[in-house]
Amino acid sequence: MTFYLETGSQDPYYNLAFEETVLRRRTEGDWLLLWQNDNTIVVGQNQNTEEEIDHDFVDAHHIHVVRRSTGGGAVYHDLGNLNYSFITDAGQAEQLAMERFTRPIVAALRGLGLEAEASGRNDILVEGRKVSGTAQRLAKGRILYHGCMLFDADPGMIAGALRADPDKFASKSTKSVRSRVSNIRPLLKEDMTLAQFWAYLKTALTADGLTETALTAEELAEVERLKREKYDTWEWNWGRSPQYGYRDRRRFPGGTLEVRADVEKGHIRDIVFFGDFLSVVPLDGLCAALAGCPWRREDAAAVLDRFPVGEMFGAITAEQVLDTMFNAHT
Repeated sequence: MTFYLETGSQDPYYNLAFEETVLRRRTEGDWLLLWQNDNTIVVGQNQNTEEEIDHDFVDAHHIHVVRRSTGGGAVYHDLGNLNYSFITDAGQAEQLAMERFTRPIVAALRGLGLEAEASGRNDILVEGRKVSGTAQRLAKGRILYHGCMLFDADPGMIAGALRADPDKFASKSTKSVRSRVSNIRPLLKEDMTLAQFWAYLKTALTADGLTETALTAEELAEVERLKREKYDTWEWNWGRSPQYGYRDRRRFPGGTLEVRADVEKGHIRDIVFFGDFLSVVPLDGLCAALAGCPWRREDAAAVLDRFPVGEMFGAITAEQVLDTMFNAHT
């Protein structure tokens, strides 16, 4: 049996606070949320917001900007998108594979006659074109897996709001960058509205049965508090983008990684990692542990050894993190 919730809002700051509250407060059972954000760029937890968006375009079109608590890259949401969140027990480490959660999404799309497949690190494709990106995180034995589906979104807004990563598209034209993604609606064999698509997914993703429920008054108060104190703040959405004395940026098969460090008298004063790598836990503890560490590869390696690098950096390895920190060209 799956428990089903809707946020009742199109406010991205509220919706992410709602999702996090469910993750932290509903600690048993399987949960599904379907929800929408109105005109929003959602940046990954470890991304530099200023470098992911076209600021002038965002300001001119009054687009919201919010940081989510999962890894991966920046995405554009509007009311032509439909977002989904699965929350359940994390289980064994091997169950963290994306395939555990992409399977029901792919099956649902195939149920509409679409040629859907999971691809790459976290994409769902239809006829070779990306229609959904996904990410996940861990919290005290529970896992949140979420994504957005492009059903009938405004392609001009997607292209204008996000800056294309030059490492990803250096050899491609603007046209090829835009053609990587597609809406689902024009690919359907029989047309349907977003409301009909929503109703279909609600059933298709809860094949074991569905129980509709709601948050308590206390939990809704927690949503408002989290929205106000976290997701509404400049510090969370923008303030994690400082400039540092050392900077290096690499692209690996597991994603983009950028290191910025403030090094004084041979020791790390402060360090931050940016990128679209698929972390499932925050990097705050690692960054704090590296503060005060000598700026030497072997000392940083000893610190990294104490942390679950795979959960923090996805498919980017400890050696690749160290190569980026210490400018080792491979």
